[in-house]
Amino acid sequence: MTDIFKPDQANHTPEPAAMPFRTLLYRFMFFDWLFRDVSAARNRFERHAALQHNKYMSRYLPVYLRRWSVLATFDFGLGFLFERGLQATALSACFFTWSCMTVTGMVVILVAWVLLTFGRFS
Repeated sequence: MTDIFKPDQANHTPEPAAMPFRTLLYRFMFFDWLFRDVSAARNRFERHAALQHNKYMSRYLPVYLRRWSVLATFDFGLGFLFERGLQATALSACFFTWSCMTVTGMVVILVAWVLLTFGRFS
């Protein structure tokens, strides 16, 4: 009899815990959390299941490729702006270096997507 029914709390569902911004940003830019480690499998069935999971999750790699291409374009544009517009060559070199690193990341994403999507594993 000590419990008092409160109508506004009757249908209350708990909200999920908010993800920290660092984790959210990491998951937005990097895709490794989507995939399973095939080499950590203990037997043939787990390896096959991990590989099938990785093949299925490879459908999200073009999204990450698009995000990284926007980042590469943004870095290259800032490098161009700082070099031509402000004559800040040291700062523009930093942005050009980051654009080269993002292009390298794009190559890695593209190769992973091609191998997982079109590769034949036996």
